[in-house]
Amino acid sequence: MDRSELERLLAVARGDEPADLLIEGCRIVDLLGGRIVEQPLAVVGERIAGWGPRDAATTMDLGGRFVAPGWIDAHVHVESALVTPHQFAHAVVPHGVTTVVTDPHEIANVCGLEGIGFMLDDASTVPLELFVNAPSCVPATSLATAGARLEAADLATLLADPRVLGLAEVMNYPGVVAGDPDLLDKLEVFAGRPLDGHGPGLEGRSLDAYAASGISSDHECTTAEEALEKLSRGLLVLVREATNAHNLEALLPLVGRMTQDRICFCTDDRTPADLLDEGSVDAMVRRAIAAGVEPLVALRLASWNAARHYGLDDRGALTPGRRADLVVFSDLERPEAEEVWIAGRRVAARGRERFVAAGFPDQGAAVPAGLRDTVKLGPLGSLGPDALRVRAGAGPARVIGLVPDQLQTRSLRAVPPIRDGWAQADPARDLLALAVVERHGRDGGVGRGFVQGFGLRRGAIAGSVAHDHHNVIAVAADETSLARAVRAVAETEGGLVVVDGERIVERLPLPVGGLMSDRPVEEVRATLDCLRTAARELGSPLHDPFMALSFLGLEVIPSLKLTDRGLVDVDRFAAVPLYPADD
Repeated sequence: MDRSELERLLAVARGDEPADLLIEGCRIVDLLGGRIVEQPLAVVGERIAGWGPRDAATTMDLGGRFVAPGWIDAHVHVESALVTPHQFAHAVVPHGVTTVVTDPHEIANVCGLEGIGFMLDDASTVPLELFVNAPSCVPATSLATAGARLEAADLATLLADPRVLGLAEVMNYPGVVAGDPDLLDKLEVFAGRPLDGHGPGLEGRSLDAYAASGISSDHECTTAEEALEKLSRGLLVLVREATNAHNLEALLPLVGRMTQDRICFCTDDRTPADLLDEGSVDAMVRRAIAAGVEPLVALRLASWNAARHYGLDDRGALTPGRRADLVVFSDLERPEAEEVWIAGRRVAARGRERFVAAGFPDQGAAVPAGLRDTVKLGPLGSLGPDALRVRAGAGPARVIGLVPDQLQTRSLRAVPPIRDGWAQADPARDLLALAVVERHGRDGGVGRGFVQGFGLRRGAIAGSVAHDHHNVIAVAADETSLARAVRAVAETEGGLVVVDGERIVERLPLPVGGLMSDRPVEEVRATLDCLRTAARELGSPLHDPFMALSFLGLEVIPSLKLTDRGLVDVDRFAAVPLYPADD
């Protein structure tokens, strides 16, 4: 805010000049005083001038509806919505989300700093306020091959951008605990700024060391006990409710008089269907209230607490001088956005299909050439079934076991059937083949394994979305389908596919880094619905099998994962052979 804007704001606040807008007939949700106040709300330019009657150039009457500060998503990966920030805004702003804090480590792991720059450029074309935490782990670990590497010096180049708040989730938590020099360099570069964490299952002395590093938050808690221990060590707990990680219900009992100021809401990774139909953090607010959390407390978890944590002092409450980021709704017990205002402009009203204000372009930023054609399988582009076969070993094999509605997996054992010396999938036992193929044009590595929990009876699904290295990942009921699915992803130049034998059943192209579509979010959602239907017809009962598949390659969430370099025992943070007898 420049000097002239401040002088005007003060004049309106004093009552010496008329406001630009006076919102009458409203019930102000006062998150700081813990009450509902029936007074007009005055707006000048982008900011709130004050409460109470005064002259204004324009007036509007809300007819007794509530007005609250816009929701803030405290931690989200926009890329997981499979669309660009421009289209992501079209999905979440009509739900009342006015600010998001994003970690663009998905596109950064493929395209480095150029990918982060595109995310910021594209977000500037829409009213949604997108702030970035600099990706701390590109690559996440040395146990997988990514398309880029960002060192402390690279991340330091982002510090001058006011939209860059701090350091994003430090996923290599064993490295932090052990004092890895490269990680300490990154923490030092961002000293004095928010340092977000990622410490699934950390406890005791390891948690002490992680907290002592200056890391100030965690969004990986799955139980109230784990969350309480982290709160007690000084970490802010970001309660997550994602498409494939449902932690809200388990953590709500933690919300109390002494803890409520140290808890925020975040969505982390949500697909277009969930964002469009259910919503974003607004859905978490409604569920929290339904579970017995006081409405004003739930609203603080969705706005004020995140604003304070990230130093966003110009938002999060409806007080004089703060931005006029507003959500209007009729039912305090079930808040659903009816009008949304960002920086004093109404940008959405009723419905979730379109913006109502003028001045926002239909198209986002141009996609740089470096973010296209990123699936480079080399000679594996024409691979056949033999390339992905698993040679049989002695005794049972390690098997990744899906955990419903969670990102964590189990480490199981099973004896796969053997034919001609090769271990085979066994759909009758839900024992499926899993493969991860390096796609960044590096060394062409292939990881091979098995997984239980997908339910496919035939065919395969695959994609170029595999957190966080984003190599091609595929799960299949047979060798032919497995190889065809990987080739189909390469032919699509990145995307998601469903195949049955040699036949491609459905596909969703994701040409931007192999992670995002440049098509409208509603169109992406419709195609993704077709993919999910096709997967169900092949036997998978999962809500979103593609999201579940994408996390089977994430080697920083326990217990057993698969990368292009092979199986990773995350609890030991080490590569392990498929057959334990080979240890």
